[in-house]
Amino acid sequence: MWGAIIGDIAGSIYEFNNHRSKEFELLAPECFFTDDTVMTVAVGKALLDSGENDYLFSKGVVDEMKYFGRKYPDAGYGGKFRAWLGQYDPVPYDSYGNGSAMRVSACGFAAKTLEQAVRLAYNSAYCTHNHFEGVKGACAVSVAIFLARGGKSKEEIKEYINKYYYKTDFTLDEIRDTYKFNETCQQTVPQAFEAFFESTDFEDAIRNAVSVGGDSDTLAAITGSVAQAYYGIPDELIAKARTYLDGFLLETVDRFDEKYLK
Repeated sequence: MWGAIIGDIAGSIYEFNNHRSKEFELLAPECFFTDDTVMTVAVGKALLDSGENDYLFSKGVVDEMKYFGRKYPDAGYGGKFRAWLGQYDPVPYDSYGNGSAMRVSACGFAAKTLEQAVRLAYNSAYCTHNHFEGVKGACAVSVAIFLARGGKSKEEIKEYINKYYYKTDFTLDEIRDTYKFNETCQQTVPQAFEAFFESTDFEDAIRNAVSVGGDSDTLAAITGSVAQAYYGIPDELIAKARTYLDGFLLETVDRFDEKYLK
């Protein structure tokens, strides 16, 4: 989950103050984790406790997102999701926001088959983002992570994503000056993928994502998720990112890494 977390932290100070350049301090002192990190860890916790059982995971992801969301009430949730957190028995609200895609990375890392990567992503998304586009965004990211983990080349990953999910028929240079803040999967996930496709290593992928503007923390979290699966992450970057998280979040992240990444 570190790819999503580092992307979130790196982009946190640029969400409403876009920085359309790759030149910036990657993890600046004023950076912080947002709801992207909180919900990513919540999904990871649900996977750990459910053993990837579909029924248990579907129930657990609701319980964990509610628990984590209430534990970190000021992490920056959208209005509809905040209302969902406050419900006793929450129901999906037909969302196609990019929240489903930013929190899904644990599913791609835990999955043992491509089909499971899709199924887990679907279950992580549907409890809130039951709109087709909301589910699609989560599934696309989980699949890309699974393919990257399996040793597929960027060309193969791009071909699969372009065929079944999104067309990335643009370059970052073509959109950097005009791309605007957008919280939908349709206008965040393709841009995040392109930031990965044009990258040379993990850090470059995050810099690409932030440089394009838009919903910077979420876009970088999605890019970082796939970049981690493809490149890995330098130990020193993880060590620095750890300083932004508290012990409660770190406990789940460490447990997840121990189970799925060793």
